[in-house]
Amino acid sequence: MLIKLNPVFPSYARHREEKIEQALSKQQWIFADRIVMLIMLLAVITGAIVFS
Repeated sequence: MLIKLNPVFPSYARHREEKIEQALSKQQWIFADRIVMLIMLLAVITGAIVFS
């Protein structure tokens, strides 16, 4: 079981701000999709070369 250890000087410890999640825009989705497709294409080409 994991426990959260308190720092020696809690007053000096920085409070972590929660990051607000934002939905991806359409342009970001397209960019991410192109990267994934490129990685998959390179994996297929590499697999074809290795297993031929």
